[in-house]
Amino acid sequence: MMDDQALLRYSRQIMLPEVEIGGQERLLDAHAVIIGAGGLGSPAALYLAAAGVGRITLVDADAVELSNLQRQIAHGQADIGRNKAASAQASLNAINPGCEVNAIGEHLLGEALESLVATADVVLDCTDRFSSRYAINAASQATGVPLVSGAAIRFSGQLAVFDPRDPECPCYACLYPPDDSGDEAMSCAENGVMAPLVGLIGTFQAVEVFKLLSGAGSAHRGLATFEALSGQWRHFKLPRDPECPVCCSR
Repeated sequence: MMDDQALLRYSRQIMLPEVEIGGQERLLDAHAVIIGAGGLGSPAALYLAAAGVGRITLVDADAVELSNLQRQIAHGQADIGRNKAASAQASLNAINPGCEVNAIGEHLLGEALESLVATADVVLDCTDRFSSRYAINAASQATGVPLVSGAAIRFSGQLAVFDPRDPECPCYACLYPPDDSGDEAMSCAENGVMAPLVGLIGTFQAVEVFKLLSGAGSAHRGLATFEALSGQWRHFKLPRDPECPVCCSR
């Protein structure tokens, strides 16, 4: 039951007919796992903590570097050299001390990743490597936990929601078959990225998580891409690959 302070804190959401008390309580009871506390994970985590997601687990093994500060807004100058998950945890606690934030400062793979995802109501892929994306997708499919995926490179961003509970929904491997890409294709360090773009995509990830957890509206379907130089969004239907080695083998 929310006390008066919580009712005041979340009042602007509670007054929304699509959310109300019930939707806010569902947010407060929810657990979101965010893999990657960088450019995408920073805005996603900050907004989800502010919105009242009751439990957030941040996973990132990297340390904050000076070049990160151009876009990774959960970190500041004083955080250089600090683990990103721990740095972001402090930022989230400062915004909303009522949110339980856990920081895991290591790479999780295989059973460890799957075990963590199994405890969540939703998992966010905020990484920039295909190997990490495939691992997160596999964990999502194995546990039946919805996956909200974001990516941003140069001036281009994309957003997709993969929900294993929907038998018609594809998975990340349907969109990008594992044999078709290399890790370097997604690295901001090697390709560059516009600072506000990662904020835009990460915030849209938070929007989709908010809807999934609160029950407001409906989750995004298909793939959305955004070209910052033209300001244009494009939407694509994503069919499920009947020969996908991940989602069609469940």
